[in-house]
Order: sequence, then structure tokens, then C-alpha cells
Amino acid sequence: MIPRLCPPLWSLDPVGLDELVACAALQTRFDRKYLLPVQRVPELLAGLDPATRVLEIDGRRSFGYESVYFDTPDLVSYRLATYRRRRRFKIRTRTYLDSNQCWLEVKTRGARECTVKDRLPYEPAWRDAITPGRDYVDHVLDNLAIDSRRMSFSPTLISRYDRITLLLPGAAARVTIDTDLAFEAADCRRLHLPGLVIVETKTGATPSAVDRALWTGSLRPIRISKYGTGLAALRPDLPALPWRRTLRRHFPAPEGLGTTEAIRWLSAS
Repeated sequence: MIPRLCPPLWSLDPVGLDELVACAALQTRFDRKYLLPVQRVPELLAGLDPATRVLEIDGRRSFGYESVYFDTPDLVSYRLATYRRRRRFKIRTRTYLDSNQCWLEVKTRGARECTVKDRLPYEPAWRDAITPGRDYVDHVLDNLAIDSRRMSFSPTLISRYDRITLLLPGAAARVTIDTDLAFEAADCRRLHLPGLVIVETKTGATPSAVDRALWTGSLRPIRISKYGTGLAALRPDLPALPWRRTLRRHFPAPEGLGTTEAIRWLSAS
């Protein structure tokens, strides 16, 4: 996939990680997500402002990510997102596979539906457990009046993908392009989507030039969550109202469904 992106991707000037974070850390931000066929990504890259820069580390411009999401046995985090509750949250570890760096992250909703991300440096060996960082998770959620101390969390979904990160000129705005999407549930069901790409703009309240370019190209933000949509795709027994249209249009039914599950998948879609 990446070689096909190389001509427009490598025409951009690089930006280092420290400068990217200094210019556009955006731990509190507005996210807009788009789902594209992989064939449209070179077109998107070619249409960028020439002053756009791409994250480059040790000569690489695409990096492997792995996120492990944690939830309760009754999937309280998933269900809060499904029913669009204001105090919804997600807990995950994120590992940057190329550098073997890891963070424990808690994502919540702030004013006007903006995304707030709190995170703690984490040992990569701990990435499938939150016990070492449990006090941190409880503290973050306690500040939102969410009592998580009685909740039990375990790994529920793993997502893996390769990411390209762009720094847009003239504004504190980033764009990420996630390719080679793959999901694995706790019951070992898997889903691989090499033909789809998630483009996400991370800005202040004002849409970026990339948002406007995508709108001009008849692409609109969609509801997609790697955790919510990924788990719904692998678990057709779950409620999935926010992501039904996305599932119907873009996600194939996972392999290994029985007859009853297949009927549920078609009904949800």
C-alpha cells in the first residue's frame, strides 16, 4: 500500500516529532473522520498545500500502531458510546511499534463534544493490562464524576494499522491517515480491511483546509470509532446504532458467523 503513496508523500517536507507536538499537540480538539477507498489517498496527498509537512522519524513516514481497548464484562464503555452518553469514555494502551513506546490513555468528552485525551507513559510489556496504571485511570474518570473504582476492566479489542501524520500550515492542525486496518476481538475473531483508509482531521473549532477539500470531493465526516465500529463489526449481537450506516456501506461481515449471527449482522446493517 505505502509504495503507491510514495510520490506525493515523499514530495512533502518533513517535520520531527518534537516540533509536531509543539505546534499541534491538540490533546483537547475536534476530530472529524472520513472513510476513503485506498485508491483515493494519492489524490488527497497530491492536493495538499505544498507547505504541508509530514512526520518523519529515522527516514520513515509511516508508522505501525497497536491499540488495546479495555472494557467491563458488560461493555459499559462501548454502551456509553453507542447511546451517545455525555460522560462516555474509552481506556486503551497505545503502542508505537516502530519505537516500542507505549502510553496508557483515557479519552473523554469535553465541552461542545470535543475530545479530551489524558495519557501516561507506560511500559510496552504492560500494554495488555491496566493494573499498573489503574490509579491513574480512576483519577481521570473521578474528575468527571465517573466512579470506576468498582469496575473491572479487561482487554476487549485490539486494533492495528499504519499511520501517516501531516502538519498543516498556518494553523495548529494535524491530519492522520490510517491504512491497513485490522481488528481482533477478545474471542480471537479478526477483521482486515486493506482497501479502506481512515482520514482524521484534528483541529480547533475551525475546520481545516483538508476538511474543505474533502467536502469539495463529496466526502463528509462519518461516525466511525476504531473501538466502537471495530467491536460492532466483530460482534453483530451488540447494539450499533451510531455506526450502522458505516457498517452497511464499508465493512464486510466477519468470517466464522453462524446462521443466527449472520442474520443479526444483516439486520444491523
